[in-house]
Formats: sequence, C-alpha cells, structure tokens
Amino acid sequence: MIMKPAEILSYAVVAASSLFIMGFVVHMLVGGLVSENTELTLIALICIIDAIAIGFMARDVIRRRKASGN
Repeated sequence: MIMKPAEILSYAVVAASSLFIMGFVVHMLVGGLVSENTELTLIALICIIDAIAIGFMARDVIRRRKASGN
C-alpha cells in the first residue's frame, strides 16, 4: 500500500481547506469591485487551478513513494 488511509484523509482535509481558502481570498480581493458573476467566475477559475496543482503534488508524492519502495 502506497498511502495509509489516515494519510489519505489528512491530505484530503488539507486539499479541501486549501480550496476553501483560495476561494475566500478571491472573494476578499475582488468582492464588491466587480460584478457577482465575474467574482464567481474568478473563484471557480482559481479553485480549478488550485485543484490541478494539488493533483500534481499528490501525483509527485505517489511517484516518489513508488520509487523509494515504501
């Protein structure tokens, strides 16, 4: 087994909180300055980019674990 269930859970909690914080940061930066539709579009775009980055980091962890044999 590459990752233990408790480790997967902790990574999932960190990923979810990262997505929440990124969405809130966008809201705090542009909320009230642009229309609501633009704000929601920006939040979605930033959260998608963040989710892709999290996916690449998870892929890297799994790849490194396989290479080291753990």
